[in-house]
Amino acid sequence: MADPKGFLKVPREAPTRRPVPLRLMDWREVYEEFPDTDLERQASRCMDCGIPFCHQGCPLGNLIPEWNNLVYRHDWREAIERLHATNNFPEFTGTLCPAPCEAACVLAINSDAVTIKQVELQIIDHAFEEGWVGPQPPATKTGKKVAVVGSGPAGLAAAQQLTRVGHDVVVYERADRIGGLLRYGIPEFKMEKKRLDRRLRQMRDEGTHFRASVDVGTDVTADQLRTDFDAVVLAGGATAWRDLPAKGREVEGVYQAMEFLPWANHVQQGDIDAPPITAEGKDVVIIGGGDTGADCLGTSHRQGARSVTQLEIMPTPPEKRTEGMPWPTYPMVYRVSSAHEEGGERLFSVNTTEFVADAEGKLTALRLVEVSRGADGRFVPVEGTEKEIPAQLVLLAMGFVGPEKGKLLADLDVELDQRGNVARNGEFMTSVEGVFSAGDMGRGQSLIVWAIAEGRAAAAGVDAYLTGRDVLPRPIAPTDRPLT
Repeated sequence: MADPKGFLKVPREAPTRRPVPLRLMDWREVYEEFPDTDLERQASRCMDCGIPFCHQGCPLGNLIPEWNNLVYRHDWREAIERLHATNNFPEFTGTLCPAPCEAACVLAINSDAVTIKQVELQIIDHAFEEGWVGPQPPATKTGKKVAVVGSGPAGLAAAQQLTRVGHDVVVYERADRIGGLLRYGIPEFKMEKKRLDRRLRQMRDEGTHFRASVDVGTDVTADQLRTDFDAVVLAGGATAWRDLPAKGREVEGVYQAMEFLPWANHVQQGDIDAPPITAEGKDVVIIGGGDTGADCLGTSHRQGARSVTQLEIMPTPPEKRTEGMPWPTYPMVYRVSSAHEEGGERLFSVNTTEFVADAEGKLTALRLVEVSRGADGRFVPVEGTEKEIPAQLVLLAMGFVGPEKGKLLADLDVELDQRGNVARNGEFMTSVEGVFSAGDMGRGQSLIVWAIAEGRAAAAGVDAYLTGRDVLPRPIAPTDRPLT
């Protein structure tokens, strides 16, 4: 193990965020560099528990105590080998995952958890800097061809696993660049795209082929996929967004979060000079208190919003775990992201009743009412709490309801489960022979760490189907549910 008394001697310490006025001037990631020597001390806090519940918290089954110990002992080279043994993309989880592993850390029962996420991120950053992350092309080819539809974390994980065991893999993406929501859903200040690009270079060198700007189902038909490939992996995500059918929804100025966020990334890519939907100079209201809402918040700050208000229909979460959130489950407590730290107002237990427009049909305000939970669990308005707040831009960040039910799924004629997601068997195969599904398309909206785990597990199912062997890891089963 690491230092047997490390958790007694060393307090938890995490990287500091850059000063708010400074970071609002750019789109770089918000954290300051954290010295490796300080990180090694943090790794010493890992207790190497007899039953490491951090494994239970992580669907990838990351070997957390092992690489904590290796970092503490300055063996960074072996640490990346152990980290890559279970996670294709630790740079993605290290920046974007909410770290259910830390919530499940045994030390978190009565103290501050080990900084698992930061150790993970610096292991992979260190490995790239030292040139230890290179392509791993297959020793032999199987002659089998696999199409992966969708280039988010689930699709990329499946593609890399399948390429490395010898299959010819083509990844299709309807956007103009590869990466899915990693590319156009995650703001640059949350994860700089250089992290994605360097990983894609590795995958190309391994032999994975990428085809962007291809709308599968239209540009490439379902019949063509079935004819040209021996297997298909559907990894298009849960991109059907939840709407808010309140009065005035049709007025100009109300947009879905995913109609707003990608434009900021296009600006950072150098495609355009200014976004067609911008928060600049406006009173912005974000409806939805989750991660996507926080992404809209940070983006609005950087675009120069006059004011930003974030609304959540749920009550204010507790500061600490309650009896209903026992360790080692992931606690739904009050959190302050970097975007919340940058400004804006958060309102809980409120519901939107009307989008108000001027004579030209342009949004001017939002009408709200406070709500409480009735005996049946439904939200009911609290009499006398109605109010109106100014708004020229409203962003709907209320999550997603499942995969888009478009031409591809219709033409493939795959069965859906009761939640409207693509149904799978124990091998991640859909109701159609040779067609598999991975990630949010089959699980529903979830975390990036679950997407990668699904991609890895689905790849094992595809490889077994094509070759009859059992050589790839299966970190999860389709019936596993997210912790959040």
